[in-house]
Amino acid sequence: MVKSTGILDKSLSKGKTEINLSTFAVLFSEIVKYAQKRAETINDIHDTLKGYGKSVGVRMLDVVNLRERGYKRETKLLPMLMFIKSTVWKSLFGKEADKLERVTDDPSQYLLMEKEPLVNTFISLPKDKEAINCAAFVAGIIEAMLEAANFPCVVDAHWYNGTTYVIKFEKHVIERENRLTETNR
Repeated sequence: MVKSTGILDKSLSKGKTEINLSTFAVLFSEIVKYAQKRAETINDIHDTLKGYGKSVGVRMLDVVNLRERGYKRETKLLPMLMFIKSTVWKSLFGKEADKLERVTDDPSQYLLMEKEPLVNTFISLPKDKEAINCAAFVAGIIEAMLEAANFPCVVDAHWYNGTTYVIKFEKHVIERENRLTETNR
């Protein structure tokens, strides 16, 4: 008797990490169309795309941690943000995000910047909906990953130098990070 191995029997650490770009483009454009049909305003579309991204992000954190880090999770904020900027971005888009900055006048905000998000590349929008930023999907992924890693926040995608993801952490996250920094001195 030959034992067949199904997809659930295969190791997560050795899975194929690439997807055909045209397949992604078709699938994602259908996701955007689906969101547009069920929304009345551009904000509704953004919220819907962000919700779809959250369901991806919460699952992606475990998969990427297992594949790349042997299931070791970051417990400090800055290393977690760097993990998303580099490892997660490479896993999702084949390259690192362009830039990560802390907002100088608000220590609870960080900016993750990407000049040309892949999710906006293959989307054509009607004139009345040109303000839609499909990167709201990616904002949902980021938000879900950070929340699952115990860094509650809100992430929004804005048009600025490409797309800028504004990550605003809850006050207690920054206070916890400050206490950790003080105890390590």
